[in-house]
Amino acid sequence: MKITTWNVNGIRARLTHVVDFLREHEPDVLCLQETKVQDDLFPLEALEDEGYDITFTGQKGYNGVAILASHEIEDVRTALPGDGDDAEKRVLGATVNGFRILDLYVPNGQEVGSEKYDYKLDWLRRLRAFLDAEYAASDPVVVVGDFNVTLDDRDVHDPDWWRGKILCSDAERTAMRNVMAFGLDDALRRFREEAGIYTWWHYRAGAAFVDDGLRIDYVLTSPPATARCRDVIVHKDVRQQKSPSDHVPVTAIFDSDDD
Repeated sequence: MKITTWNVNGIRARLTHVVDFLREHEPDVLCLQETKVQDDLFPLEALEDEGYDITFTGQKGYNGVAILASHEIEDVRTALPGDGDDAEKRVLGATVNGFRILDLYVPNGQEVGSEKYDYKLDWLRRLRAFLDAEYAASDPVVVVGDFNVTLDDRDVHDPDWWRGKILCSDAERTAMRNVMAFGLDDALRRFREEAGIYTWWHYRAGAAFVDDGLRIDYVLTSPPATARCRDVIVHKDVRQQKSPSDHVPVTAIFDSDDD
């Protein structure tokens, strides 16, 4: 079972890239973030034509999340508790083939100390409360997405330059580790401990070509899911496509129940 997460930075702008990825890699589940489209304009038919069940929640011009699955999608959740109808579309939960999957687009925070930064920290606090209330670490839970946080300096091309800045501040890392303290493992680090594995590069000055990047996209797994995880792949080659997203897909490969 392959579960992939990918911030596509606009599903309509990257639709060809997404379809190509589905055909080449055949993920069982593809979790998308930053789809940047309101629901009535989501390219549903083009993706259903690839053989996927699809659920999504979006808004005009920014945010938005979607889950595509080759199995039936059940038990859909579209918000954190307390979110109103006008809340940013950043959360999509579902059960697929026995896995409890949570697809997240965590707020960026803009600048350390700003109101948006405080909102980000509070959002992560609310996320942990949501996990505690709605999920169990004894179940196969897989939390994926663009977290807009580096867990440690191994995830940063130039730690000295980034130290204390947005995406790399101590408070953000502490908030994310509090989320993980629910009982979630960083799946990639089960297989690769080295520095220099990145999932995002800015568009300026050919950053992807000199590997000036950050790792901010994750697959986090509860103990039962961790035990079934066999590999995690960062599809770095996707960043070299024409007009790419600034993020690349990350795929975790799991044993199925009957393996």
